[in-house]
This record gives sequence, C-alpha cells and structure tokens, in this order.
Amino acid sequence: MIPRVLCWLALAAGVAGAQIPGMFPWWDSPLVRDLKLTPEQHRQVRETVRQSRPRLLQQRAELETAEGELADLLNEEQVDAAKAGEAIERVIAARSELARAVSQMSLKLRLILTVEQWRLLQERRRRPPGAPPGVTPGPRPYVPPERPAPLPEHQDL
Repeated sequence: MIPRVLCWLALAAGVAGAQIPGMFPWWDSPLVRDLKLTPEQHRQVRETVRQSRPRLLQQRAELETAEGELADLLNEEQVDAAKAGEAIERVIAARSELARAVSQMSLKLRLILTVEQWRLLQERRRRPPGAPPGVTPGPRPYVPPERPAPLPEHQDL
C-alpha cells in the first residue's frame, strides 16, 4: 500500500508543478505594442480579460483550497487512502475547471486577433528574451524532480 501512496504523491507533485497552457498574460506585456492592435481590439481585449477575471480568480481559489485539503490529508500521521483519493479527484477537477476557464478566455482573445497578429504572438511567446526573430528554443532538458523526504514508518494502511 505504501508504494501506491508514493505513486500518488509523485503524481500530485508533478501535477502541482505543471504550468497551465495559455496563462501568459500577453495583453499586459510590452509584446502587445508589436501586435499593433486597433483601438477596437484593445477595447475588446480589455473587456474579455475584465469579464474573465472573476471566474479565473474563483477557479484558482478552488484549486488552492483543494490542494490545501490534499496536503493536510497527506501530512496526517495516519493517511486515510480513501479520503486522500477523493481529495486528489477534487484537485484534478479544480485544475480541469481552471484550465477550461483559461482556454475559454484564450479562445475569445484569439478571435479578436487577426491571423498575422496571432502568428506574431505565438512566435514571440516561444522566442527566448533578447533573441532575434526566427530563433525559438529547442526542447528543454529533463531535470529530475527533487527527491521527497522519506516517509516515516507507518503501519499497514
């Protein structure tokens, strides 16, 4: 049973460190100048972000609550595998809802941009800072996660 808990811990740690696609706030960066948005596009972008913000904040808070509850359960001296499994499902559901909210906002923002603006945005997001146009990073090297501290000896869960 302990190897199963270790697998869940490893999965939870990997998911917790994962970055949600679409979270780059390009509308608040200097990059927005290069896109040459029209005044109407600026207005639509601001309105889309304004309308999306409450849902994003709510989903982020729900995720943080679910992650906190899972951490509390995993930090108990005697881990209840059933409760921890349910908490993991709540974390996964909260992550999914946050990703859905971000993706829906990203779609709305994409529909505001022209094809050329979208392509420029994608190119600039992939380019390392200070690199000339056309230079994109290669694949990132694998960096193994830090080893967690060994679990204390437990009775059979």
